[in-house]
Amino acid sequence: MTEQNTKIKNRYNRISKVYDLMEKPMESMMMDDWRKELFEKIEGTKMLEVGVGTGKNLPYYPADKKVTGIDFSEKMLSKAKNKSEGKGHITLLEMDAENMTFDDNTFDTVMTSCVFCSVPDPVQGLKEIRRVCKENGKIMMLEHMRSSKPVIGKIMDVVNFIPLHIWGANINRQTLENLEKAGFKKETITYKNVWSDIVKIIEITNEK
Repeated sequence: MTEQNTKIKNRYNRISKVYDLMEKPMESMMMDDWRKELFEKIEGTKMLEVGVGTGKNLPYYPADKKVTGIDFSEKMLSKAKNKSEGKGHITLLEMDAENMTFDDNTFDTVMTSCVFCSVPDPVQGLKEIRRVCKENGKIMMLEHMRSSKPVIGKIMDVVNFIPLHIWGANINRQTLENLEKAGFKKETITYKNVWSDIVKIIEITNEK
C-alpha cells in the first residue's frame, strides 16, 4: 500500500465513528431512491461491492445473491460487519480497491457507491474492477464528480482541499473520463444525472 493510500485509510479509520452522521445531509437528498434504482439493474448471482464503507448498501442486496464487500479501512468495515450480522449471503473483507486479490472474471456485477472520490489512484481502481468483473458483466456506480458547468466546476476545484484533508474525498474527480482511461469503451458506458450533473448513476457492460 502506498503512502497516500495509508494516509487516506487512516483518515477513514479516524472518522469511522461519525461517518454515518457526517453523511446524513447527503442521505437526505434522495440517496435511498438512488440506491433502489441502482440495485434494480444488478445481474447474476455473484456480486462485489468495492468500498463497502459502513455498509449502507447491504440491506438492498437480495438474499439469493452471493455478496462480497471490500474496504481498506478496517474500522469502517467493522461498522459494516455489525450491519451484516446474521446475513450468510454477505462476506466482508479488508482489501485495497487498487490491488484486489480476486481472480480475473470472478463477479457478475460490481457495485460502487460514492467510492471513486476517495480511491487514491482511481484509474488503477477502475482497471481492477474491469479485471475482476466477468466478460459482459455489469458494473453499476452511484458516484459524485466534478460538474462540467464552468463556474460550479471551478468552485469545486477551489474548495476540494477541505473534504480531501478532512477524510480524503475529492469532490472534483472526473470519473467518466477515468473510466475510459481504465480501458472501458465509451459506447459501453451509459449514465443518468440524478442531482444536477454532479451525482450520476453509471451503467457499464464490461466488454473486454
